[in-house]
Amino acid sequence: MSPAVPTNPDPGQPHTADLVVFGGTGDLSMRKLIPALYHTDRDGRLSPETRVIAMSRGGLTDADFRGKVDAEVRDQVPIDDPELWRRFLGRLHHVSVDVGGEDRSGWKALAELLAGHEDRDRVYYLASPPRTFGPFCRELQEAGLVTPRSRVVLEKPLGHDLVSAQGINDEVGAIFDERQIFRIDHYLGKETVQNLLVLRFANAFLEPIWNSLWIDHVQITAAETVGTPGRRGYYDHAGALRDMVQNHLLQLLTLTAMEPPARNDRESIRDEKVKVLQALRPITGGEVDRFTVRGQYVAADGMPGYLDEPASTPTTEASRRVETFTAIRAEIKNWRWAGVPFYLRTGKRMPYRRSEIVVQFKDVPHSIFPGGSPNRLVLRLQPEDGIELHIMAKEPGAGEISLKPVPMALSFGKTFTTRVPEAYERLLTDVLAGNPTLFMRRDEVEAAWRWIDPILAAWKADPALPEPYPAGSTGPAAAHELLGRSGRTWHDGEDA
Repeated sequence: MSPAVPTNPDPGQPHTADLVVFGGTGDLSMRKLIPALYHTDRDGRLSPETRVIAMSRGGLTDADFRGKVDAEVRDQVPIDDPELWRRFLGRLHHVSVDVGGEDRSGWKALAELLAGHEDRDRVYYLASPPRTFGPFCRELQEAGLVTPRSRVVLEKPLGHDLVSAQGINDEVGAIFDERQIFRIDHYLGKETVQNLLVLRFANAFLEPIWNSLWIDHVQITAAETVGTPGRRGYYDHAGALRDMVQNHLLQLLTLTAMEPPARNDRESIRDEKVKVLQALRPITGGEVDRFTVRGQYVAADGMPGYLDEPASTPTTEASRRVETFTAIRAEIKNWRWAGVPFYLRTGKRMPYRRSEIVVQFKDVPHSIFPGGSPNRLVLRLQPEDGIELHIMAKEPGAGEISLKPVPMALSFGKTFTTRVPEAYERLLTDVLAGNPTLFMRRDEVEAAWRWIDPILAAWKADPALPEPYPAGSTGPAAAHELLGRSGRTWHDGEDA
């Protein structure tokens, strides 16, 4: 096993690295990674010698790959400096490698390209299916390309249950030390997520009321207007619970609920996040039907249903049973959050695209004004990053006092003149600097699966199909009943 990789001694200065992207010609690379790297270069955060090496089975030359990037990425980024774009393209290289095949010439070509730069950081980014993670790392080691300054980035999903996640972690962990493994969740790179930590731990007024004495409940929503055209082969075996809840939503939950860390360092924050996952009350047996909801969108208002979407694979029983929507009532069994429900919700073909955290405070102990409503803190991740604190205010006018909830809003785009970086820009900068704070540790990933697995097992054993909901609606009726049983409602509507 390789020793732990040292971090950049001066994180404020760009340092030289070779970034090797397996799956470097794929959709993730073309839509997210290459644009993020260009923006990083444009902002002066890549050293002049840093190289980006794409690996695929495509048989491309360097010139072919640069032409592909020029054709597919140019329209996604602002090319206001042609010389900078030309210089960025010059960083790009391509090596054809057949992982799992008998042809070893690709590994030899990669070794020749990397030769002479053993003192550089080597970042291997696996933008590929999780089944390739173990074989890639094993063949990488057999080719002699794992150095003490190497690290590996794993894209989600990391397995499809606890056992498969442990298997991947074992395979990758046999080659790389845990401190060299960066499990990425792009939600953790979003600006509002960073500001959640700052809001909580750099402002004194919130901490005294950030607990069950003052907070009624928390809602975490990731809603999408799109369906799954062309993705049914993947989604049939993933579903909303694996695709969104196990990683994105649980990550947001941990950051909302974690205790204040002793320091802002590489392990303190991750230690506190793991404690939250370990404190989640298990949902098992008959409780699954009571505390979880699963739905699948059907055709409505000219939009197709899940089973009607264009797909490269035929409809199967898995297609009929997979959830495109899920809602869960979770509880954290610790001193701070005892009795406070955390509602998690995600769905396809919703009426809006929105990711947000809503902290609903309790009502005032004794109201002397009629018509008031409890305060609410909304942290919005998309489509526009921002924070809103809804407070009660008096409407102007003589006579009786009339109250109205008004937002005290912080829009990052309007408040700050600097460009707000995309999530992948921040995360790529951190991995190049060797900073793992915003990446998931093995115990964190496995704790999340340990909580999710009983829900998956109960759904698999239940003969009932997911509840249908019209495309373009806010989800199945059972999702509203999940909150309605306790007199609560989802944060939807015009002010949402």
